[in-house]
Amino acid sequence: MNPDKFYKELAGKEKKIAIIGLGYVGLPLLVAMDKHFDLIGFDINSERIDSLKNHYDKDNNFTKTELSNLKCEFTCTEKHLQKANFFIVAVPTPIDEHKNPDLCLLKEATMLLAKNIPAGSIIIYESTVYPGVTEEICIPILEEHSKLKNMKDFSVGYSPERINPGDREHTLQNIQKVVSAQDEASLEIISRVYGSVIKAGIFKASSIKVAEAAKVIENTQRDLNIALINELSIIFSKMGIETSEVLKAASTKWNFLKFFPGLVGGHCIGVDPYYLTYKALEIGYHPEVILAGRKTNDNMGIFIGQEILKAILKNSKDIKDIKVTLLGITFKENVPDIRNSKVIDIFKFLREYNIDVMVYDPVADKIDVKNHYGIDLIGASEINRSDALVFCVAHDEFKKLDLKSLHKKIINKNPFLFDVKWIFDRESAQKAGFTYWRL
Repeated sequence: MNPDKFYKELAGKEKKIAIIGLGYVGLPLLVAMDKHFDLIGFDINSERIDSLKNHYDKDNNFTKTELSNLKCEFTCTEKHLQKANFFIVAVPTPIDEHKNPDLCLLKEATMLLAKNIPAGSIIIYESTVYPGVTEEICIPILEEHSKLKNMKDFSVGYSPERINPGDREHTLQNIQKVVSAQDEASLEIISRVYGSVIKAGIFKASSIKVAEAAKVIENTQRDLNIALINELSIIFSKMGIETSEVLKAASTKWNFLKFFPGLVGGHCIGVDPYYLTYKALEIGYHPEVILAGRKTNDNMGIFIGQEILKAILKNSKDIKDIKVTLLGITFKENVPDIRNSKVIDIFKFLREYNIDVMVYDPVADKIDVKNHYGIDLIGASEINRSDALVFCVAHDEFKKLDLKSLHKKIINKNPFLFDVKWIFDRESAQKAGFTYWRL
C-alpha cells in the first residue's frame, strides 16, 4: 500500500471515509472531517440518522446551522459502506450487569463492516477496549465475515477517542491524538488523516496494544485519584471536618493534585477500569488497587443517601412525609447523557426507605429518563413542594439560582440543601434559610 497515493485519493475525494457510530465520539469526528474528506456517516439507529438529516443533534453538541452545513452522506443502509475504503469504528463499549466488558456492539459493528469492506481498506477502531481486543477479537471477525485476508486485503489501526462531552475547551481538534497500526504504511495514512483535523498533533504509538492500554489507563488513573478524595471526604465527614477547607489548605503545596469528591458515573471513568481489571484477572493477576478505587466510587451514591437519611431523621417530621428532590440526573454537568449516572443510586437508596423522591433536570431528555430509569421528571415549579433539595449535578442553570428566592418559593420554611457538587457556599445557603450539607 502506497501511503502517498492512498492519502492523496482520500484528500482528493476519490476515496471515501465511513464513520460507523454517530454518538458522542463519531459525530464530532465526522463534523471535523467533513471539510476535508468525502464522508459517509453510518448508524444502525434510523431515528438518529433521520434527526441528523434534519439537522438536529439530541446530544446538543452541534447546532442546526453546523449540521446543515455538512456535505456528508448520512445513512443506516449498510450497503452504502461499500463505497468507502477508510473506516472508523466509534461504537460504545459498556459493561454488563456483572461489570464485565460488553463487546456486543463492537462485535456487531465489526461483523456488519466485514460484510461490506472492499479489498484495500483500512479500518480504525476508536472504542475503548482492553489491550488485545483489536487484534485478537476484531481482526478474526473481519477475516471470517469478509473472506479477505488481514495484511493482504485490509489493515487495521487503533486510535482511542478522547472526547469529553460538554467540554468546549478540550475539543477534538485541541487534544493530541494517539494513533497506531499494524504496519508503517497504514500508520502513515492514519496519521495524515487525523492530522488534517487535529491541531494539537499526532502521537504514534509503537503498537496497537500500547495504544489500547494507554486509553484504558487514562481514565483508570483519574478514577483512582477521585476515589482517594472520596474516601477522604467520608473520613472527614465522620470527623466533622469540612473537606473543601482541607483541600483548599493542601492545595497551597505546589505538587498537590486538585481532585474533588463526587459521583463517578458516565461511560468512561466509571467503566474503563473494569476493562483493564477484566484482562488482568484473565491473565491471572488480581488488581487490588484499581478494584478498591472502583468499589469506593461505586458506593458513593449510597454514602450520600445515608447522609441525607441521617440529616432527615434528626428532624422531627415523619420520614414518610418527607419530599426530597434530586436536582440533576445526567452523569455530568450540561450534557443530556444519562448513561451510568450514579445519581440513580441515591434515588434508589432513598426510595428503599419509602421517602418520596422527585427528580428535576432541565438538561436531560424526559423520554430517555423514563425509558432508561422509569422516572418521570418533574417541572421546575414542583420543586417548591420539597423538604430537601439535593444538588447532584452542577448544571449551569443550577449555578445561577438565587438561594434566597428559591427558599421563598419552598413550602417548608426549614428545608435541607445537600450540595453534592459544591455549587454553593455554606454561609450563603444558611443565610438563605437552608440547613446545609455538602460532600
